[in-house]
Amino acid sequence: MAVFFAPDISDVSTVKRAEAFIAHGYQLLVFGFRRNNYNRDFEPSWPYTPLGRTQDRQYGRRIAALLGAVPRVVAKHRALRKAAFFYARNIDQLLLALLARRIGRRPARVIYEVLDVQPAFVGAGWRSRLLRHIERLALRHVDLLVVSSPGFLRNYFQPLQNYRKPWFLLENKLPANFPAITGAARDSGGRRARDHGYRWVIGYCGLIRGQDTLDLILRLAERLQGLVLFKFYGVFTTVDRQAFVDATTRLSNVVYEGDYVNPRDLECIYSDLDFAWAIDLENRAHNSRWLLPCRFYEAGFFGIPCLTAGGFEVGRMVSERRIGWNFSEPYEEDLVRFFLTLTDTEYDETRHRLLALPESDFVAGADTSELIDLIDRSGAPQSA
Repeated sequence: MAVFFAPDISDVSTVKRAEAFIAHGYQLLVFGFRRNNYNRDFEPSWPYTPLGRTQDRQYGRRIAALLGAVPRVVAKHRALRKAAFFYARNIDQLLLALLARRIGRRPARVIYEVLDVQPAFVGAGWRSRLLRHIERLALRHVDLLVVSSPGFLRNYFQPLQNYRKPWFLLENKLPANFPAITGAARDSGGRRARDHGYRWVIGYCGLIRGQDTLDLILRLAERLQGLVLFKFYGVFTTVDRQAFVDATTRLSNVVYEGDYVNPRDLECIYSDLDFAWAIDLENRAHNSRWLLPCRFYEAGFFGIPCLTAGGFEVGRMVSERRIGWNFSEPYEEDLVRFFLTLTDTEYDETRHRLLALPESDFVAGADTSELIDLIDRSGAPQSA
């Protein structure tokens, strides 16, 4: 049995992992919280034990939610004895997984997956030092660390947490069954004719976060009126929503298209875009610089080049393959200059290089199988 602790039961990555475990023949026991992000109305086809609601970065409330979850975990003590491994995403879930292993009295392996390194873990204050210390202690009992970007290992887990045990790179790719369940296919044709009057369309998809990022986009929209249309899809998090609403009233080239269901709506979204916005300035000194965002893989599948920041992990990938564009500070000036001078030929050449990459660069396949095979082969845990 695979025992999976998830921070958000409706999160796309949660669904991908759960379905992968089932596809590989595991009986699945899921413990999951919910958050008010996109896909929030999703109900999984597999059974799960609800642990309540949490919020991003609200660590005080998350501690209370964590304590409230303990009785629900204890109630499953008989099932926990059947665990082949415990799979946990983020530190809250890791602590619950370690507790569950003790409750089940079973020497099962513990796998810790990290998709973001939050600001609270990289600060210099006592709270950050305490969080790192707690995580460092927990890592002693982890048998495998799974990261979505090598930047997390290179910049955080190895130098700051002194992690030296096995690790595995599992990128934020589209689920393996994405083409089958959505009917989506990669489009090798040219740009589609549109009737909105703009030469270029940029899409921002996912969690709309980072006031610096939003402010940059709004300044660009002001200067590129009549040339570039900015379309937003998703849920507002760490931005001033009212300021954004005011901007959409003032700027006709800024449009909010609302929430969406991932992966169902992706083809419809990306079919109307020329670029995917992948410049994340929210935590530019650490997490934003190290991560590889989901939108890189979503956009890549549909042949939509990304706009990225130079010196960031996603920017490095785009630059090395010449499948998008990197920008340097001051970002506003660099981006304005780019859109005033970009030719159709330059765009088409970049898009053709992107579409020439294999589908497996953007859709999960052997990588997920390799992870589960690695878990199967790893035998008894290294630490109890």
